[in-house]
Amino acid sequence: MSDTPRMQPFYCPYCGEQDLRPADPAGFHCQVCDRRFELTFLGLGEGA
Repeated sequence: MSDTPRMQPFYCPYCGEQDLRPADPAGFHCQVCDRRFELTFLGLGEGA
């Protein structure tokens, strides 16, 4: 787990609404479509 706070996404990737809440352990919960999701940083530049 990271020591830095996670960034809050601006909208749900499924329905586009902005009513998001943190969901443990590292995800977010959309209050409108009731989906939970996580965002993952994969790195910079082209992947190998």
